[in-house]
Amino acid sequence: MFYSPARQPLRFAPSLLLAGAAALLLVPLAADAQTGAPVAKAQSQAKNSDWLYVGSDIPRDTAWQFGVLPNGVRYAVRNNGVPPGQVSIRVRMDVGSMFETEKERGYAHLLEHLTFRGSEHIPDGEAKRIWQRFGVTFGSDSNAQTTPTQTVYQLDLPSVTAANLDESMKLLSGMIREPRISELAVAAERGVVMSELRESDGPQKRIGDATNAHLFAGQLLGDRSPIGTTASLGKASATSVGAFHNRWYRPDRAVVVIVGDADPAVLAGLVAKYYGDWKADGPNPADPDFGKPDPKQPAAREIVEANQPLALTLAMVRPWKKRVDTVENTRRLYLEFIAQALVNRRLENRARSGGSYLVATVEQEYVSRSADVTMASIVPLSDWKAALADVRGVIADATKNPPSQADIDREANEIQAFLVKEFENARNEPGARLADDMVRAVDINETVTSPQGQVDMFKAIRASATPKVMLDISKAIFAAPVTRVVLTAPTAAGGDAAVLAALKAPVTARDDRLATVKADFKQLPAVGQPGTITSTNPILGLRAERIEFANGVTALVSNNKVEPGKVRVNVRFGTGNRSVAADAPNLLWTGDYALVASGIGPWGQNEIDQLTNGRQIQMNFAIDDDAFELSAESKPADLADQMRLMAGKLAQPRWDPAPIERLRIGYLTGYNLNDATPNAVLDRNLRGWLTNNDARWAAPDKAQIEALTPAAFRAFWEPRLASGPIEVQIFGDLETVDYKKILAETLGALPPRQTLAPPAGQRVDFAKHVTAPEIAYHRGEQGQAAAMTAWPTGGGLANLRDARGLEVLAAIFNDRLFDRLRAEQGASYGPVVDSHWPTGFDSGGYLLVGSLLAPKDLDRFYGIARDIAADLVARPVSADELTRNAVPIREQVARASTGNVYWMFLLEGATRDPRVAAAALSIQDDISAVTAADVQRLARQYLTPARQWSLAILPKGMTLADASALGAAAPAPAAAAPVGGR
Repeated sequence: MFYSPARQPLRFAPSLLLAGAAALLLVPLAADAQTGAPVAKAQSQAKNSDWLYVGSDIPRDTAWQFGVLPNGVRYAVRNNGVPPGQVSIRVRMDVGSMFETEKERGYAHLLEHLTFRGSEHIPDGEAKRIWQRFGVTFGSDSNAQTTPTQTVYQLDLPSVTAANLDESMKLLSGMIREPRISELAVAAERGVVMSELRESDGPQKRIGDATNAHLFAGQLLGDRSPIGTTASLGKASATSVGAFHNRWYRPDRAVVVIVGDADPAVLAGLVAKYYGDWKADGPNPADPDFGKPDPKQPAAREIVEANQPLALTLAMVRPWKKRVDTVENTRRLYLEFIAQALVNRRLENRARSGGSYLVATVEQEYVSRSADVTMASIVPLSDWKAALADVRGVIADATKNPPSQADIDREANEIQAFLVKEFENARNEPGARLADDMVRAVDINETVTSPQGQVDMFKAIRASATPKVMLDISKAIFAAPVTRVVLTAPTAAGGDAAVLAALKAPVTARDDRLATVKADFKQLPAVGQPGTITSTNPILGLRAERIEFANGVTALVSNNKVEPGKVRVNVRFGTGNRSVAADAPNLLWTGDYALVASGIGPWGQNEIDQLTNGRQIQMNFAIDDDAFELSAESKPADLADQMRLMAGKLAQPRWDPAPIERLRIGYLTGYNLNDATPNAVLDRNLRGWLTNNDARWAAPDKAQIEALTPAAFRAFWEPRLASGPIEVQIFGDLETVDYKKILAETLGALPPRQTLAPPAGQRVDFAKHVTAPEIAYHRGEQGQAAAMTAWPTGGGLANLRDARGLEVLAAIFNDRLFDRLRAEQGASYGPVVDSHWPTGFDSGGYLLVGSLLAPKDLDRFYGIARDIAADLVARPVSADELTRNAVPIREQVARASTGNVYWMFLLEGATRDPRVAAAALSIQDDISAVTAADVQRLARQYLTPARQWSLAILPKGMTLADASALGAAAPAPAAAAPVGGR
């Protein structure tokens, strides 16, 4: 049975409904004259069997309807109205990179690219334009993925009508059944895939490939990365790729999954209409033999990569077994998950208290129908042998000594809390996620069940998790016929022989189990006398109220049932980035991990873990331009303690030194990766460069990291935790909660706070204008580079209509850049254009254009960007181009506006500035009102060469002149048919 382990909590959350503004209501799709016949045909022709559950006793999820067409196409459809009006389509083809021959390496992925260009029945690239007109965003709403075992095509269609759903099904089926595989198209997409291969190349890819080759030696999985090789891709032709398609793209290898705001009978009818006449050419070829773990292959491998941190991978590899998914199989999976959690808790406890490793985790996984693997990932501090021995010691203890029932219950509580949360929020499960879960279940030969089924099964399963049972499970997942280890090191550390000797060394069991702690919320002193409410007012246009306390704390509360049983909290305090002068040294970079981990009042990390075990209580930290934020996803029964914990962090912070030292070591451990690739250079430095080296966004250098101390950390953060103002947002199911009383006893009880607002921290500058690109360097591959160019725009709340217009302008710029740089010339895998308009500052906005590419294509990039900018200034865009780029933005907003996450984000600061709420309410209208004249006006206002900044990231030792020379010497790109157009 498919099970998703608990995901990381969201920083914000889904939903408040406007009184009349947000929810898009879809008229149910009617079976018109066109769709009525296919519906009847599907019902009569399809084998309405639950093909997913053959041989399984897992409780069915009755919301799904299944069928098999006479030609073998399987389908699964269901109704779902989240978000309203959307239909999510997935087409899974049972073919991935492990189905390729040696000469075909990369073909499954290349074919995925070719498929999305179009079919034999529509012009090259026209499908993309049609879907844009329907509101589809390329790359998020329409995408595809190739893995070793499958290729999946994805389409999320917003605001569906009978006509656009029918047209979309027609387009997608045509692309999958009969893609346009011409020599020109192959040449163009080969360039894109080669760009993707080039951009992903580097030490991390080399380490990953070498690790997979070692761990899965003798199996296809160790030698079949989906991206392929330059040799095989270079020889790909329309004939060879077409043969691969004809061999593997067959109706009996296809699964169509559709979930959305429509009648399942209509969805099933569309599957029959567009896939029912698909005919296979000959018998279905047998799957390749994926192979089994080979005990004769070497057990140890040392990988030397300069400037990489020490890392260890210890893998216990067992043969993969195909199992029928049953209740007993599910029991085994859950118990395996608990066994891993027990060991991970002990490993983390050791790391927190100062062990031989920075971090270590174990994970048991069934990999690509090839292996059942338990893998330990270890980042040693310095002595890798000691780190390996310590982790092996923890595992040895888990396989020799049973856990206590209390330890088992602690981990089971976490799983049960997650499952209950999923059950309570089942009606808000997005259709796209349900579709993805179904595809994943098919791929791994499992079933799906309802959230209620999950909860019921787990209650019975956890009752069987006794110490003896868990000891047996631990023995099973940490034993294997093949055990292998990989050491990655910056310099040689003794070679394979030394690694093997460390693996063969005797193991001493380590008892790193957590000591019993007695933590109770009664131990946290009250922060003060309950506060007094001085005013309560509704927010016009929103189902929310503003509350103000005598101490100056304000709250924005929305009591809604958008997510039953869920309450989202966001406490905004202080002034965020504005609390620091632009040129002053700061420790903003330390807050993300260490501020929460350093504790609260009488409790450290372990005590807080114990307090929150099995409950929906969290503490996530973030820094915004105008506030620091503590956020959580909670539930009504836990809200009072959730707010006590947050108020305690502000009023009674603890300053444990261990998390600060761990953070310091972590930064130093990965420091040499900062210039390993162009992407690493950008991730670290771009925001600082764009803000004219503003210290608030400039990355810390090695000396600053080395100088970090607990005393310095406290000196920086203590006044900020004590600063104001405080604004709290509480959105969710508050019907049974006295939230005013909870607020009065927590944040409302704090003493009044002072504001930190140094004059030099109240604005953001933009990078100085340059006439030639500035240069930065990376230490990666000689064939990798990056190019950026940007113009300053604006910021603040006074002119947000221009901010919306710039989002449309950026989308148009991006669409043109994609068509010219990627689709036509294959020079880049993913060029980007981004409009950033900060509302927490009145300045600092920019429009950024960039791409990873080869050095030889730098001049081409700058030329194309210059031409696009000049054309946007000189000529208004066409009505069609405006529609194709504005409608997807409007659809993204409409879908997001049905959730609390969206409204909480947009309404940050609304209790202190009424313009915030007004701007949130007008966003859809503002985007809809953008005209071609607006786009041209904004281009003329902002895309001025006199204010432009540019940057090139080159391999160390190369100059711009060298890159230009490479470009001049390179052959002209193949003349592929244009994919975009105005």
